[in-house]
Amino acid sequence: MPGPYVVPVHGDEELPKEVDVVVIGGGIIGTSTALELVDSGLRVALCEKGGIGHEQSSRNWGWVRISRRDPREVPLMAESLRIWADLNRRTARETGFKRSGIVFTCADDKQFDEHERWNRNLEGYQIESRMLSAAEFKAKYPDSNMNIAGALYTAGDCRAEPQRAAPAIAEAARDRGAHILTECAVRGLQLSAGRVSGVVTERGEIACKAVVLAGGAWSSLFLGNNGLDLPQLKVMNSVLRTKPLEGGPEEALWSNGFAIRKRLDGGYTIADGFQNIVDIVPASFRYATKFLPALGHEWRSLRFRFGGRFYDEFRMPRHWALDEPSPFEYNRVLDPIPSKAMTDSALAKLKKAFPVFEKAEIAQRWAGMIDVTPDAIPVIDAIDAIPGFHVATGFSGHGFGIGPGAGRLMADIVTGRPPLVERENFRFNRFSDGSKIELISGF
Repeated sequence: MPGPYVVPVHGDEELPKEVDVVVIGGGIIGTSTALELVDSGLRVALCEKGGIGHEQSSRNWGWVRISRRDPREVPLMAESLRIWADLNRRTARETGFKRSGIVFTCADDKQFDEHERWNRNLEGYQIESRMLSAAEFKAKYPDSNMNIAGALYTAGDCRAEPQRAAPAIAEAARDRGAHILTECAVRGLQLSAGRVSGVVTERGEIACKAVVLAGGAWSSLFLGNNGLDLPQLKVMNSVLRTKPLEGGPEEALWSNGFAIRKRLDGGYTIADGFQNIVDIVPASFRYATKFLPALGHEWRSLRFRFGGRFYDEFRMPRHWALDEPSPFEYNRVLDPIPSKAMTDSALAKLKKAFPVFEKAEIAQRWAGMIDVTPDAIPVIDAIDAIPGFHVATGFSGHGFGIGPGAGRLMADIVTGRPPLVERENFRFNRFSDGSKIELISGF
């Protein structure tokens, strides 16, 4: 796999016959859910078709931020920040978590005003966040050549290591008794009297009373085989990492041309701060009307292309029997080819803004597929049509930071205890009950 090196998690050899909950998906959402469930006293099996954290959970920027989020996510993200702060102790492993701050630059006065308005969403959360004038930005970064109107600086924002976090959480769940099963795709649900009674995996059956689907970009396909429809598409973002570099910003920083985050090893993760690639696939046509508001809102940042991905997904079965191999067994890891042009452009703009990066040496490039919903916020909900079935997916590029909080909220829903935060905005049926699809200013 040419993607980033992920701390290896060796799956259990034995398949349990029965547990209380099966979690499908070994990314940051699935592992966090598994940890919360096992800490709630439940017997848990986590099933991952490939390796723990091998898809977008290890390929993202590594930002743990509350700044510039959709306001509907802010309460959950505030709780997630509290959970992150204790994860190293709780997992007894290094996740790379550090409270280092995040800066969003403002190219002009209009953008400055937009960021200032957004920052009011944090009132009452006791999170340090303020606007920097152009002069304050220059004082903070005297070696920068950026000519900007100012910036939003959230000192309470954080960073962590995507290649370490999900593996650390998975191993902590196993320490507490969870079964961690890698290269073990779940083909589908078993039902008794209309409710969940187990799952069928490629290695056999597991009896259970509840299932949580945290399948990221694969969730819509899994749901469709169970007669459920979730409008979900994929967006590709490309990243490069550098070798260790002295003298760069400690804070993560975003601009229209680049986004950077200092890594635990002293290097930097660098990406385009604005552009993403969208492959036109059969699902693009199925869900076109649902995504029209998002297209109108984000069209400047999207680069559409038609190519091999269309035919790959056209040939992929949308329905299969549980006694035959599923598409997940033929697609262990989504490992797209990164855009060299986009990452080169981001690095070139970064060098102009911060000359210290002239010395940067590229160590690796990779790309990841972000699972997006029409309103760019996730589904975290129980599925009324199939009692015992739950979904946590569609995090739309915001999942890494909010993952531990989402895992706790999902565990609250499964166990029936009072939810961590209000869950109305994350309900599954909002795309089918006539609710207005609304994108609220965030990032």
